[in-house]
Amino acid sequence: MRKKKILFVASEAVPFASSGGLGDVIGSLPAALQNASSGEMDVRVIMPLYGSMKDEHRAKLTKLCDTYINLSWRRQYLGIYLLNHNGVTYYFLDNEYYFKRPTLYGSFDDGERYAFFCKAVMESLPIIEFFPDVLHAHDWQSALTVIYLRQRYAWMDGYKNIKSVFTIHNIAYQGVFGHEILGDVFDLSPEDRGVVDYNGAINLMKGAIVCANTVSTVSPTYAMEILSPRFSNGLHHVLEQNKGKLRGILNGIDVDYYNPSNDTEVFANFGIGDIEGKAKNKKELQKMLGLAESPDTPLIAIISRLTGHKGIDLVMAAAEEILRDDVQLIILGQGDYAYEDFFWHLADNHKGKVSTLLMYNKDVSKKIYAGADIFLMPSKSEPCGLAQMIASRYGTVPIVRETGGLYDSIKDIGWVDGGNGFTFAPYSEVELLNSVKRACGLYAQKETWNALVKKVMSVDFSWDKSALTYISMYNDILA
Repeated sequence: MRKKKILFVASEAVPFASSGGLGDVIGSLPAALQNASSGEMDVRVIMPLYGSMKDEHRAKLTKLCDTYINLSWRRQYLGIYLLNHNGVTYYFLDNEYYFKRPTLYGSFDDGERYAFFCKAVMESLPIIEFFPDVLHAHDWQSALTVIYLRQRYAWMDGYKNIKSVFTIHNIAYQGVFGHEILGDVFDLSPEDRGVVDYNGAINLMKGAIVCANTVSTVSPTYAMEILSPRFSNGLHHVLEQNKGKLRGILNGIDVDYYNPSNDTEVFANFGIGDIEGKAKNKKELQKMLGLAESPDTPLIAIISRLTGHKGIDLVMAAAEEILRDDVQLIILGQGDYAYEDFFWHLADNHKGKVSTLLMYNKDVSKKIYAGADIFLMPSKSEPCGLAQMIASRYGTVPIVRETGGLYDSIKDIGWVDGGNGFTFAPYSEVELLNSVKRACGLYAQKETWNALVKKVMSVDFSWDKSALTYISMYNDILA
């Protein structure tokens, strides 16, 4: 039987380049899909070759070809490289002018950069001799592949039978640009304007939603939430019109990479059967960050982008009240200056109780996941969230607000049989404080708390179940 061919199109993937959850998903879901399909699917990934790729990976690249492609009036160089990682074939598209930059996103010409990437993807298919059954594009940076497929390539040999999936990882970032660059940058004709037009501008996410055979999001609750104006960032009308092809599938995590029993980046290994190592991690973490070495003080961690939709304003409002009790607080992240400034001063005013690390560092984050007792994630909106799953994997009990994937993955121990954390629904400082006090109160009951730690560690946040749901979605599209 011929394997079903799936091509993931994405702007990032762990371990090659990543800025957050999208990279984690693209770095782990393809391998999970191949394993779950028992070899019946050939899942590959195509992404830009960034200048920031580590030498250890760059040394393993195999060059397939040098060529040139057209993007409107431009004729640009394209190099195509191949690498096999964890049993998955990755293709890397090279153009140093567009992708040899210090950061993945945030350049003034991001629209042109990812238009080139998407055009290069479509032109690469005959070169790599891989015409997929399903082209699966992720977020606005890859949206033009879905639009190009329907508007430009669908009549061509090799492209005719390709179906498309577009996944929304975060609807807040839609790829919005002025109509004046419709043809000049995006290589679209005036006849295509209606496909991408929304609220008087080009909206690439809107175009992909309209053109895709199926639209998915990263949790069932988020799929329902984005149909409302409160969560849609203005796209609810388009989503309502296309809700018949909208699906929500909860993300998973790479449980081999996030594994406290053999993780070389934590201070001490531990597992469900023996959680003693968690206390060692806490002690070493307190020592490393200059916190009082107190085993009986609950250690609360926040690992997050410091932005409004992450609920950071709630933490700011509640911080002094939380710190009245015998607790410690760690903040790891970067974001808006006002939030960074607040937490820097909070640590300065509460030496020995608060540590603020204005950075994002994978090695440090793992040490915090392993050493903290409680993980605080009070998001205003959260498409899926992976941090609460990673924290659980390391026995750090999550406190979350009931939204998006947080609602789908964490249930309150006080209300649900088999609950695996603490939750609150209203976006309120009082509700956050109540949840923190409940968690800290239970922490004092060591035997009960240790049972809860083992319980949250036992929750299966692997890709196994979600991968089967994705396979079912692909089969439905191809049927």
